[in-house]
Amino acid sequence: MSDVLVVVVKLLLVVGAFAVLPLLVGQAEHKVMAHMQGRLGPMYAGGFHGWAQLVADGVKFAQKEDVIPAAADRRIFSLAPAVALIPYLVVLIVIPVGPGGQVAVSMDAGLFFALAMIGVGVLGAIMAGWASANKYSLLGGMRVAAQLLSYELPMVLAASSVAMAAGTLNLSGIVDQWRWWWLPWQVIGAVVFFVAGLAELRRPPFDMPVADSEIIFGPYTEYAGLRFALFLLAEYAGIVVLSGLTTVLFLGGWKGPVLDEQLGWLWTLVKVFVLSFVVIWLRVSYPRLREDQLQKLAWAGLVPLALVQLALTGVIKIAIG
Repeated sequence: MSDVLVVVVKLLLVVGAFAVLPLLVGQAEHKVMAHMQGRLGPMYAGGFHGWAQLVADGVKFAQKEDVIPAAADRRIFSLAPAVALIPYLVVLIVIPVGPGGQVAVSMDAGLFFALAMIGVGVLGAIMAGWASANKYSLLGGMRVAAQLLSYELPMVLAASSVAMAAGTLNLSGIVDQWRWWWLPWQVIGAVVFFVAGLAELRRPPFDMPVADSEIIFGPYTEYAGLRFALFLLAEYAGIVVLSGLTTVLFLGGWKGPVLDEQLGWLWTLVKVFVLSFVVIWLRVSYPRLREDQLQKLAWAGLVPLALVQLALTGVIKIAIG
């Protein structure tokens, strides 16, 4: 009975983190972009530094009318936001935040399980584009499918290099085997994994499927109110998941120079928030790529680099025995 209680408590903590961390990232995006671009709007709601901006956005979405187009596939249209959001909650269950069982569910194939769930989350946007009975939404959904096919391969290859180095697919096991001297020769895989993850999340500069100046927010054109808010929440949850996986695979997870292992979860959170800041920084800094540039980056850039990382990992594993 005690083991069941421990699992229930862990799952509740994961749900709590899932409810809080994406909102913190969303609030940080408001403030970071406001500072970097000199945008005053997000700094006024609620007084001091616009602390109530997130509350104002939530009230706005709750007040908006929930409209479903007459020609839409109502069942798929209604299901798409949940399909986009829930897989990221499932991924958080297997991401370790600290040593000694500080993970909700430890899986032997946790790495591939997490990558598979991220791919399922992308299907929510494809479903939304297909079910909306709108040509712009359909075009956005097809762009999402193209990005999924292009960037899933380099992402998996980059993650495989870490699994090869650690000799396990268990995420906690990867952190246990991780050493600081891995940083120089795993940096290629880290960049490939992070960039491919951004593309799968459709974050700028890879936001062609939701290009508001071309296809009017793509697969989300017909969504309003809380359904649209769920898609935004899924995006921020995806940022947390991508940052968490990058931290576990390439930055040593809970390992750090000062805190002991029992407080290692603080290192995990610090690394996750630093990477989330980088995601926001990239959004502000770079313009949107064209669709042909997107495909060229994936197939002519990231895939060869990921293969180089795999080869380098194999050579170093043989060299160190």
